[in-house]
Amino acid sequence: MQVSSTGSATAIGRRGFILILSSPSGAGKTTLTRAVAGDPKWGLDLSISVTTRQRRPSEIDGKHYQFIDREAFDALRSADNLLEWAEVHGNFYGTPRKPVERVLGAGRDMIFDIDYQGTRQVRAKLADDVVTVFILPPSLAELRHRLERRAEDSPDTIEKRLANARMEIQRWSEYDYVIVNDDLDDAFRSLEGILIAERLKRDRRTGLTPFVEGLLAEPD
Repeated sequence: MQVSSTGSATAIGRRGFILILSSPSGAGKTTLTRAVAGDPKWGLDLSISVTTRQRRPSEIDGKHYQFIDREAFDALRSADNLLEWAEVHGNFYGTPRKPVERVLGAGRDMIFDIDYQGTRQVRAKLADDVVTVFILPPSLAELRHRLERRAEDSPDTIEKRLANARMEIQRWSEYDYVIVNDDLDDAFRSLEGILIAERLKRDRRTGLTPFVEGLLAEPD
């Protein structure tokens, strides 16, 4: 896009980025991810992970995850067709590389719902284009209540998730932003604020230099 000598604001573009949300199981990262990805005003592409875990009754294959067996997962990993992968609670999760490359190549933003292990891998590969957010529960008692209310895991699985939550919460300081999900609406508004701020960052915006040069070239 060309910039006129008077500096056209329409010439200012923006480089896309990856927005990563992580949290202990039950703290709200998936709910927030689906909410912001489902709001058309943000125009976010949702990364659909592959996983070897069993599908929950409320989940749809290809929408919430792509559910595959361990053999298929190992084949993707061996061929370097996963941008990141991790083992969580005895199951494997990963992000297919090609869909992400297509979205970023088109200059759009993509949102990820992955754990801290996957976040580290993506950041190591695409550091300049990654924004990370960690979602905390207001208390571990509330986290237990949410897991039990979800009624999709066995008591043993819930205990395992709570034990892992303590370890996962210790990773909070590795993230750019932290949101305490005490109220879902407030957490959603905080996430929207992060999106606005990141999209306005100077280093992420293209065409600013010629725009400013055009402004300065204008007569007084």
